[in-house]
Amino acid sequence: MDPTDPDSFNHRTELLSTGRTYHFVDQLPQGYDHKRHPTLICIHGFPDLWYGWRYQIGPWTHRGCRVVVPDMLGYGGTSKPNEPEEYTTKKLCADLAALLDLLGVYRAVVIGHDWGSYTAGRFALWHPERLLGLIMLSVPYTPPSKQYLPLTEVVKRAPNLGYQLYFEQLRSSEEILSHLGKFVGLVFNTPGSKKALDFTPTGALEKLFQDTSIPDKLPTCLTDEERRYYLQQLGQSMQGPLNYYRTSQLRHEEEQAASLGSQLRNDLPYLFLWGTDDLTVVTSVIAKSNKFIARFQDVAIEGKGHWLMVEAKEEVTTQVINWLERLMAHGTPTRTTRL
Repeated sequence: MDPTDPDSFNHRTELLSTGRTYHFVDQLPQGYDHKRHPTLICIHGFPDLWYGWRYQIGPWTHRGCRVVVPDMLGYGGTSKPNEPEEYTTKKLCADLAALLDLLGVYRAVVIGHDWGSYTAGRFALWHPERLLGLIMLSVPYTPPSKQYLPLTEVVKRAPNLGYQLYFEQLRSSEEILSHLGKFVGLVFNTPGSKKALDFTPTGALEKLFQDTSIPDKLPTCLTDEERRYYLQQLGQSMQGPLNYYRTSQLRHEEEQAASLGSQLRNDLPYLFLWGTDDLTVVTSVIAKSNKFIARFQDVAIEGKGHWLMVEAKEEVTTQVINWLERLMAHGTPTRTTRL
């Protein structure tokens, strides 16, 4: 398993019982025994791929874990329906449960980053019995809302989410695809870079696309080879990835119809990893999430931004495996750690 070579991982493509086809990496530890070796299912965010976990898959497998990493719906080699309603978290979670069924795994440690973090948190609500533990990166747990808040109102309260108003519009799929090189440079930017460009306020991203003084190849946390892989994979279509941002009302309606609770399972071990330089992380939201999680633990990684699996690859790899080993041996302590 070479992080610089996507083909060095064990790839599978399977039809799930939900009717969707998923591509995923399925890496087994030596002498795999489902009774002894825990399964980790790693869920990527936007605009990422299974490849976002490339630095963790090998080390976690070598430490005795089965590591399963899908391309989520709309990405890479996985089905790409055009309709936004196919991307609600209820349906995504049904896919993940079906993937575990296909693998013959009843309970897994679910790990998510960014949109994958949000999805992992919802998986813990829709399928609570399927988790051994829950690990969320960069996006803290938020409970279902009792009242629907339109995105326009959300952005008024959190102006740094203004880009989501653009993502919500169908025209953004083709426009981002036509400026994909610049877009990848903007979203994978390294925090603190002198050339960092802020695309988060409302309307900023469209202006940056039209600014010819900004090069298509911006400095990022990716190598040239990694950047090429993302461009190749994301270049298939941006409709699916952006559809995640077009489901807010649909998700709310599904959760209301199911009377989905706010509290995570009381005995569910929980770990949250976040970078102190990540502008998407609001400490007040972390504090709020603590109220709904009985076995809460968080680790703040100093000076790191949003793309923790790359920017802080050693810390993420080590923190997760140490947490798992403590969990298997003694249970998870409740505390906050800063690295």
